[in-house]
Amino acid sequence: MKIICIGRNYVAHAHELNNEVPDEPVFFMKPDSSLLRNNDPFYIPNWTNDVHHEIELVIKISRLGKNIEKRFANRYFDEIGLGIDFTARDVQNKLKEKGLPWEKAKAFDQAAVLGGSFIEKSVFPDQQNISFGLKINDIVVQDGNSGLMIFSFEDIISQVSKYVTLKIGDLIYTGTPAGVGPVRIGDHLEGFLEEQKILDFMIK
Repeated sequence: MKIICIGRNYVAHAHELNNEVPDEPVFFMKPDSSLLRNNDPFYIPNWTNDVHHEIELVIKISRLGKNIEKRFANRYFDEIGLGIDFTARDVQNKLKEKGLPWEKAKAFDQAAVLGGSFIEKSVFPDQQNISFGLKINDIVVQDGNSGLMIFSFEDIISQVSKYVTLKIGDLIYTGTPAGVGPVRIGDHLEGFLEEQKILDFMIK
C-alpha cells in the first residue's frame, strides 16, 4: 500500500507558502509507517519546533491501473475519506533552500493521519463540491471544498498513474486548502467531511 500526496493543489495554499501554481500535479510519497489511525494521539517529534497541519480529502484506489485515461479515472476509486498531512515546516524549509527532497519533513512516523471511516463516493452527488474542514480547540482553521482544487480527482489519478502503477488500497491525499499552521501540545483536532466528524484526536 502506497501513500501518495499531492502538493500545491489549491491556489490560495500555494500562495500562502510563496510557491508557484503548478501546471500538473506535484506528488510525493509517504511510507505506510507514517499512518496514524483510530484517532490515536499525535506526538510531536523532538527534532522539530514547527509541525503544521494540512487537512486533505483522501481517495482510496479500488482497481489496479497504469496510464489511466482521465475519462476512465473515476472508475478507479469508490470511497472518499479525510486525512491530515503533517509537515515539519522548519525542516522542510531548510531542505527546500538546499534543493533537497522533503522526506524528512513529510514522511516521518505518524505524519499521515487517516480518518477511521471512508464514505462511498456515491453519497456525494457532486464530487466537485465536497466541503471539508479542520477545527483546533473548537476554532475553524481550515475550510476547504473540492471545487477549489486545481486538479480534480480524475486529473490526479490520470497524471500519477503515468509514473506509478496504482494498486488496490493505495491512498491519495489530494492536497490542502489555505489556512495551514502549527499544532501544539494539548491541541484538540477535529476533522469534518461535509457534516460528519471523521477525525477527533489530541496533540501530545
